[in-house]
Amino acid sequence: MQEVFLDQPRLITSVRYHDERGFFSELFRDSSLSARFVQDNCSFSKKGVIRGLHFQPGQSKYVTVLKGAIFDVALDIRPDSPAFGTWQSFELSFENGNSLFVPDGFAHGFCVLTEEATVMYKVSAYYDPLLQGGIHFLDPMLQIPWPVDQPIVSRRDQALPCLGKTA
Repeated sequence: MQEVFLDQPRLITSVRYHDERGFFSELFRDSSLSARFVQDNCSFSKKGVIRGLHFQPGQSKYVTVLKGAIFDVALDIRPDSPAFGTWQSFELSFENGNSLFVPDGFAHGFCVLTEEATVMYKVSAYYDPLLQGGIHFLDPMLQIPWPVDQPIVSRRDQALPCLGKTA
């Protein structure tokens, strides 16, 4: 496994071992990250769906695509960070085998690029509806180039505030 962006969200590249049966790949290694994960979540989405940008204080995520491909975004929302309000994007897919570690202090969202996608993510804190938060995916300050013309977005995500209004 190879890590990139060591002081920010980390792209984890898994090595696949192929033979006549298919392949084997190590998707997660506890020793490579500073977070302890307590819950696994899974989402299934159709092409053009945008989920996010979501966060929960105290929660890190480890995102892996089990089917399909996504345009994945991590947004720095740490108020004292010199990178506050900046984001990074990554393509995660079953084909490329990449995973993404999103540390606490970042909002996370993704757009489905293929006909459908199944995304699994480990989280370091249990889901708490009283702590969940989010940033509007079309916040004009962020200018994220979502790769979809007519996104499918939940009512909840459509109602999220922009970054400067999340108090």
